Amino acid sequence: MAELMDKDVMGQKPVKLANATLADLPEGVRRPHYDRSALTAGIVHIGLGNFHRAHQAWYLHRLMQNGSALDWAIIGAGVRSYDAAMRDRLLAQDCLTTLIELDPAATSAEVIGSMIDYLPIEDGNGPLINAMAAREIRIVAMTVTEGGYFTDPGTGAFNVSHPDIQHDVEHPGTPRTVFGAIIAALKLRRDSGHVPFTVQSCDNLQGNGNTTRQTVLGLAKLSDPGLAEWIDRNCTFPNSMVDCIVPATGPKEIAAALQLGIVDAAPVTHENYRQWVIEDNFCAGRPDWDQVGAIFTNDVHDFETMKIRILNAGHQVLANAGELLSVETIAGCMAHPALLAFFRKVEREEIAPYVKPVPGMAPTDYVDLIETRFSNPEIHDTTRRVAFDGSSRHTGFVLPILRDALDAGGPVDGLSLVEALWARMCAGTREDGSAIEPNDPQWASLAKAAQSARNDPQAWLAQNRIYGDIAGDPRFSEAFGSWLDYIWRNGTEAAITAYTRQVEKPAN
Repeated sequence: MAELMDKDVMGQKPVKLANATLADLPEGVRRPHYDRSALTAGIVHIGLGNFHRAHQAWYLHRLMQNGSALDWAIIGAGVRSYDAAMRDRLLAQDCLTTLIELDPAATSAEVIGSMIDYLPIEDGNGPLINAMAAREIRIVAMTVTEGGYFTDPGTGAFNVSHPDIQHDVEHPGTPRTVFGAIIAALKLRRDSGHVPFTVQSCDNLQGNGNTTRQTVLGLAKLSDPGLAEWIDRNCTFPNSMVDCIVPATGPKEIAAALQLGIVDAAPVTHENYRQWVIEDNFCAGRPDWDQVGAIFTNDVHDFETMKIRILNAGHQVLANAGELLSVETIAGCMAHPALLAFFRKVEREEIAPYVKPVPGMAPTDYVDLIETRFSNPEIHDTTRRVAFDGSSRHTGFVLPILRDALDAGGPVDGLSLVEALWARMCAGTREDGSAIEPNDPQWASLAKAAQSARNDPQAWLAQNRIYGDIAGDPRFSEAFGSWLDYIWRNGTEAAITAYTRQVEKPAN
């Protein structure tokens, strides 16, 4: 980092991001104009990655810029050892973040300051529990990925058998999981006579608040049924829909901040679009996020469905095929004629029919919007990032659509091909012969099933925790088997071209 500070950018030395240097930031970079020293905490956010900083933290920062919500500042937290590196980077720059908006027409930057601390990461999560137990904390929010809620992929039920859950049942005072820490903090609040906090999921899950409630109550009942009853009566778990494309940060993003004249060890790039739709169900108050563009409604479900099915499932339509064809980014996939045609056909014919309109947006219009957003060449969102944790993303995003299509008697060839491409990708090699490094928490079992499925496609569908009874539907299983065999014999591009040209379904 010291080497970066010695380099001149447009004749000036770049500014190391910190409270003391905010006034020295380059002209044109927006910055906090509220007194950060006067901020007090109201939110603990667990899982403080790029998405949170580009989305929820930005909305709060915007409120603070308007002179409100100054008692709702964010304390960051994590429960895994790898969170410690992010903590070090952010604390070294006073928890400030440079947000770089990548609009094809222009690039702009803004430094946000709504986060004021980052808790130590320790075994047993003592600092996190104590922070959440503090009276001034009124919301505990989280972005812990779709696979972080300890649910069974096939049924969505609480997975009581997970080793980390079993640990938390046996050691409720020194938990490993986010949810165990939340329960321990709520116990302290109850025993001290304090009101509970709202638990707010910001992950891409259908009914994310309902899922969070299920996990918290399910775990609490196993160790302290009386506490579980108190939580059930007093806590709230609002559902929400979150939307903004935020790539991972690497050397390119750090260099982009430097080019703007800022030395930031953890900058965030993002698209020029955000949406946040929230169920207005907060037991201890909330910031007025609606004053800066969020939507409060008690009917989040249709917004969730539109976004998760068209955007998130659309990502899965592209990512595995892109990996197999060595296309590095989602924008690159959209610039690939065969992949673009594949995306358009699956979205319009097999996804959009199972999405309801929301106020101001029809499903087909949203498909057009997503196509434009995915095609932004300034967003370096890698196919590898989007394909990560397919065992959660396919079960959460793609298979519910497939189930609806089967129930409705609609076409399923495209969705079956999406699943076949995932199976082929999990075999671990691209079509140019290069290796695909493990990219899923369940990679070992997925790779084994994928190799077996090369000669017996049903070996992939036999993963009951993923497919459940849907594997027994012959409309899906036969189409899947035909496409997987076709991909192995003829290649990915030939398969997606056969689908988009509506040729007769390939036979085994």
